[in-house]
Amino acid sequence: MSTTSLTAPTPALEQVRISAWTDPVIDRLGHDPRSAYVEQYWLGLMGPSTVLLLRHCANWFDASPHGFVLDLREAAAALGLGHKGGRHSALARTISRACRFGAARALAVDQLEVRRRIPPLTLSQVNRLPPKLRHSHDALLDAELRLDDASLRKRARRLALGLVECGDRVDDAELQLGQWRFHPSIAADAVRWAWDLHHGPLPSGESA
Repeated sequence: MSTTSLTAPTPALEQVRISAWTDPVIDRLGHDPRSAYVEQYWLGLMGPSTVLLLRHCANWFDASPHGFVLDLREAAAALGLGHKGGRHSALARTISRACRFGAARALAVDQLEVRRRIPPLTLSQVNRLPPKLRHSHDALLDAELRLDDASLRKRARRLALGLVECGDRVDDAELQLGQWRFHPSIAADAVRWAWDLHHGPLPSGESA
């Protein structure tokens, strides 16, 4: 299904249908909106109201994993936001930011998909952090990658399989693993393994 850019709720709209945004890679790699990672590193980028909205939705998903109907006025009151209807209300701007940062996407004016797990920051987003947080984030990634080779290769293969299953080509999948700071040799091994498992071996000299 194609998605539309978010249009804020109209004055007559009182409810929005929320469903989970399924993403095999981010669902494995991402962070719960209520996690310390999101609070420490995403808060300053998305803003507190957007993080609170994502946490509010995460609580709803715990009770209703297949989706739920969000009453806009009740949600605004619960989050301490204004909602008088229209695209310029505080709640509408909050939803727009969630979409702009890839944490949600609109299927229609009254239908929204929201991630249950928030992606790790990209390199450009990390570079926007204050120096102290940027160094902290780098140290966190270094600690995650200081695994023994077997564990590191297993993690790379698991992520590569998710990328290939989502339709990434070999080169694109290797590039993405490189952006997640896997060594090129580990990334190449993981992607070839995932491609062979999902599609079958490539003919010699042929690329996908």
